[in-house]
Amino acid sequence: MPDIKDTLMKSYKKMVLIREFETEAERQYKAARIGGYCHLATGQEATTVGVVAPMGPDDLLITGYRCHGFALAKGLKPRTVMAELFGKEDGCSGGRGGSMHLLDPEVGYYGGWGIVGGQLPIAVGLALALRQQGRPGAVVCELGDGAVNMGSWHESLNLASIWKLPIFFLVVNNVYGMGTDVRKVSAEPAAYKRAAGYKMHGESVDGNDYTKVFEASSRLLEEARNRHPSVLEAQTYRYRGHSIADAGLIYRSREEIEEHKNNDPLEKLEKVIGL
Repeated sequence: MPDIKDTLMKSYKKMVLIREFETEAERQYKAARIGGYCHLATGQEATTVGVVAPMGPDDLLITGYRCHGFALAKGLKPRTVMAELFGKEDGCSGGRGGSMHLLDPEVGYYGGWGIVGGQLPIAVGLALALRQQGRPGAVVCELGDGAVNMGSWHESLNLASIWKLPIFFLVVNNVYGMGTDVRKVSAEPAAYKRAAGYKMHGESVDGNDYTKVFEASSRLLEEARNRHPSVLEAQTYRYRGHSIADAGLIYRSREEIEEHKNNDPLEKLEKVIGL
């Protein structure tokens, strides 16, 4: 069996890669070398890598548009992802998708999707295809807290439960849907509790703790492979604004951001590894 510390180091290096990649992407965007929209997930690396790490070659991933980290975690090469941001032909989507629409089915990544909640019905379709074709594996469908009030969320969970599909839904709760606190727009802000309405298992996890995310994801992924769908809500925080064009300081204070930085996922994993 692989050494636990070596395994954690591999995940830590991937988290650092994602952090550095997005730092450079922000720099290039502000230098007007990257066009279109660009959404960063700085501060959410433990959730991103912790969910993808236990996925096998038969498992499929589909996400929303805050997707740089998920693409890199699933195995896309940094060069092809950055090339996509620059609109180059050798980008992972041929230079036509940009930051919000990264894609590589060859590694089981079925894309970032720009429409809020738009990936949910597609994820259910992928899971249905796995079931009908008798293929192994499961689908992990990522969405943000801003998507849990969309009609596609309810429809997708309902179908996943009725058809007993091999899927689990990852809700990345980073507190804000654009610039609005989730508590102001959701009668039940704890997204995982909504799974009960569809007779599905739901649970919450500290999204800044890699080991906890990995454990929960491993368990629910195995359940999904056995056609028991579920919802995992990862409580985390984004240090940057909704997009690079958003400074993120109108609807929250610098003090709030700094407080969350004291719970940095990279530093938490460094302590576990002993760096």
